[in-house]
Amino acid sequence: MDAPPRSRLLHHDTGWCLRANRACTRLWIRRYFSTVSRLGDGVFWYLLMGALVLVDGFDGLVAATHMAATGAVALLLYKTLKRWTKRPRPFAADGRIRAWVAPLDEFSFPSGHTLHAVSFSIVAVAWYPMLAGVLVPFAASVAVSRVVLGLHYPSDVLAATAIGSVLGATSLWAGGVI
Repeated sequence: MDAPPRSRLLHHDTGWCLRANRACTRLWIRRYFSTVSRLGDGVFWYLLMGALVLVDGFDGLVAATHMAATGAVALLLYKTLKRWTKRPRPFAADGRIRAWVAPLDEFSFPSGHTLHAVSFSIVAVAWYPMLAGVLVPFAASVAVSRVVLGLHYPSDVLAATAIGSVLGATSLWAGGVI
């Protein structure tokens, strides 16, 4: 008899996580993704919002405020979902997976780093399209870092990407930007 879909998903998720996690045995990969992940804790986004204000004055303040409001909703969403799902992090569920950096909280689903990176990037690029060349690769690196560092399953990151995309687009629509 076939395994239930949820069991198959976990099996595939764990397999992908194991393969990605092994990449951190290379020091340069571990350093890159650890740095990206740390910047994704908020540092990068706060610096970006501050830079927008400094460079573009009132328009930058409006864009930064829009990003901050979107970030507040993202925080509420991902904290609520984590408390509701209580999915253990990959390193906690499988001893073969190593957490290469300390997690910020206990649960895995969804990836808050990814949710924020995607929603912030969508809002920032709507205001400043020239930032896409920096923000899209950075957001993608943040998302990948979460799996490589053993903190999230790929499905956590994919779900956070979808949620962040909907949140970013909804924020733009509600703010009258699109």
